[in-house]
Amino acid sequence: MRDSVKGANVIEVFSSIQGEGKYVGYRQLFVRFEGCNLKCDYCDTEHEAGSHERCRIESVIGSQNFSFYDNPVDCDFLADEINSMLLALPHHAASITGGEPLMESDYLFKLLPNINAPILLETNGTMPRELKMLLPMVDIISMDIKLPSEVNRELWDLHRDFLRIASEKDLYVKIVVADETKDDELRRAFELIASIDNNIPLILQPVTPKGMSNKPSAKKIMGAQKIALSALRDVRIIPQTHVMMNLL
Repeated sequence: MRDSVKGANVIEVFSSIQGEGKYVGYRQLFVRFEGCNLKCDYCDTEHEAGSHERCRIESVIGSQNFSFYDNPVDCDFLADEINSMLLALPHHAASITGGEPLMESDYLFKLLPNINAPILLETNGTMPRELKMLLPMVDIISMDIKLPSEVNRELWDLHRDFLRIASEKDLYVKIVVADETKDDELRRAFELIASIDNNIPLILQPVTPKGMSNKPSAKKIMGAQKIALSALRDVRIIPQTHVMMNLL
């Protein structure tokens, strides 16, 4: 099946700084895929499957000027475009993001070995089987934990299985915190991470207000960090810095 996979719907490829998580400020090359298996209240990406007839690829690194190509994008073509951009400027990593990129696991199985850079996988942490297949090709994992009140379903078991697999790599976890976020859900998330390894870095990310989600107060976000530090050793509060700088 994997050999027959040629194309996937890609939203965009561009060079920017990493604006979230452990590697904030590093120059990374972003490859954003269409489609997601969840619907979060605060989602900031137009990733709906089938909604992008064309993929945009930055024509000059960092310029935000794009060339457009029909979707689905051929795997070999995409690898060549990515590697040309990596040759033009050194990057810390190629960030594979979405949506949920693991929905394109067969395509990634072909693509990732042909990218000439470390691979950072940005994921919602709900597809452990697909992660296990791709794990040898991935260097860094940025895993979100999605709280039940944000997605209207419980994902604890999937997150636990995912964490066990992902902990073999350079892993950090992100949790988006809104003013409405429930402390009992945060506690359960912190305990879940600690049950795998209390040294896993946790990033508490104040929500960028969108839809029904409101920015957390200083008391709320600092209180969340205080609770987390009772279970975990490395807990940081980092907002979406690329949004602050008006970058992609």
